[in-house]
Amino acid sequence: MAQERANAATLKGNPITLIGSELKVGDQAPDFTLNQSLVDTASLSDYAGKIKLISVVPSLDTGVCDAQTRRFNEEAGKLGDNVVILTVSVDLPMAQARWCGAAGVDKVVTLSDYKTRSFGEAYGVLIKELQLLMRSIFVLDADNKIQYVEYLSEMTEHPNYEAAIEAVKKLV
Repeated sequence: MAQERANAATLKGNPITLIGSELKVGDQAPDFTLNQSLVDTASLSDYAGKIKLISVVPSLDTGVCDAQTRRFNEEAGKLGDNVVILTVSVDLPMAQARWCGAAGVDKVVTLSDYKTRSFGEAYGVLIKELQLLMRSIFVLDADNKIQYVEYLSEMTEHPNYEAAIEAVKKLV
């Protein structure tokens, strides 16, 4: 059974439990299989050789998640072809596609952990009480070693966009 980290974060000040171990800079990123659609999947190896910024959000249909994804979509065009920005949530793939279309988001790749929540567990971001993913950022180098990580302590706060983008730029 996966590790449970009680009181690892809060939602509007209320404690929540995260399932999975906390990853650290220098760790090898766990592989994953996430849904691009109901039938098509993507794994970490699909982005081999690229620098990856993984933006984890609870749901694209909330204000902070919306803003976070739009911000990284803006940055994606400036970072070059060797960088991919993945937005991971448990939203259904159709909902992710609909949201991206409505928001004009076309540079980030949205992936869904709705089926198994295995990404959430492997990256230590699965919220036990809600079965959503905790807002967090992971920057992986071309060899999938974690170079930057931010686990937010309060779900409703924004991540440190500048620090995440700087971590990517150092690898480009």
